Parts: sequence; structure tokens; C-alpha cells
Amino acid sequence: MSLERLNAWLLAATLGFGTALAHAQATQAPDALIKAVSTDVLDAVRADKSIKQGDVQKVVALVDAKVMPHVNFQRMTSSAVGRYWRQATPEQQKKLQDEFKILLVRTYSGALAQVQDQTVELKPMRGTPGDKEVVVKTEIRGRGDPVQLDYRLEQVGSGWKIYDVNVLGVWLVENYRSSFSQEIGANGIDGLIGKLAERNAKAGSTLR
Repeated sequence: MSLERLNAWLLAATLGFGTALAHAQATQAPDALIKAVSTDVLDAVRADKSIKQGDVQKVVALVDAKVMPHVNFQRMTSSAVGRYWRQATPEQQKKLQDEFKILLVRTYSGALAQVQDQTVELKPMRGTPGDKEVVVKTEIRGRGDPVQLDYRLEQVGSGWKIYDVNVLGVWLVENYRSSFSQEIGANGIDGLIGKLAERNAKAGSTLR
């Protein structure tokens, strides 16, 4: 499966933390939640031609309204930045979160047209009912070889929030942490912010 298709699945799965999550998270186990919502979102993506054609503005609006309220995005960003996060000022932290969010949305939006006839299969989840953090493992089945897609979730109140995603054995946050650390080491926190902003601007110009 191509990288673009993997990215499409990453967004489609993350989009699962939308309206259905708001109704189901208080009563469903995290694995059942992932299964139900991911399936619902795939159906929605297939039915929306503008998203499949890479309408960036529509994807951004969709993520802002339905995804971000259900994702611990500060934890994702701070984990990706690593030990440098505490050195950043509140203003720098906000800019990092803003640019990291755009980076992910831009990456995924151009790949949504790849979503076709895949289905989500859950793997047995290990843990106990009292666990506050869990890993939900899934497998994407469709054309070609199955694709591993796992989630790290934390319990917040009566619901769950996602804070990392694993595609084919690579955790998203850990993957960015290495490159972010190198950039900060060379050019400081403002250098990373500038690099992300430049990358987002270039991606935006190619997707319009």
C-alpha cells in the first residue's frame, strides 16, 4: 500500500473522533469505539466528493470542528517536541501546536482520494478495565496486504482521547520527535516553527 493511502487511512481513522464519538465515548470500550467510529467515517469520506478531491479548506474545517475537541493535541505536540517543550515560551508552544496541526492536516488531505473499499478489523486488546491508557490495535483490510494501524488512547473523564498513532510499526509522535529535535538543536525552537511554517506554506500552495 502506498504512503499516500496510509496517510489517507491515518486521517480517516483520526476523523473517527467526531460526532459519533461524542455520543458513544461514555459507554463504549476504546476498542469498540475505534471500530464503530472508523467504519462510520470511512463511509462519510467515500460519500463526500469534495474531501476525496482534496478540498483542503473543507478538511481543515472538519478537523477543527469534529476531531480536535477529541484529541489531546497538546500532548501530541509536546511529545513530538520532546524535552525542548519546557524551554518554549507559551507563545512558542501555541505556534508549534498550530503549525504541527496544519502539517498533519495538509499531509492527510491530499491523500483522502485514495480511500476506496477498505475495512477495519480489531485485534484483541490487552489490559484491565481500570487502565487509564490503552493501545488499540487494528488492521486495515482491502486491496493488497493488510496494514497495521494502532492507537494510543488515554482516559479523560468518562471518555477517551487519542494521543498517538502507529502505522506499520512507526509511532507518529516518535517519528516526528527525531526530526524536530535535530531542527531545534541546529536552529532553536523558532527555527523549528519557521521550518514547519515554510513546509506548510509550500504544501498549501500545491493543494489549492
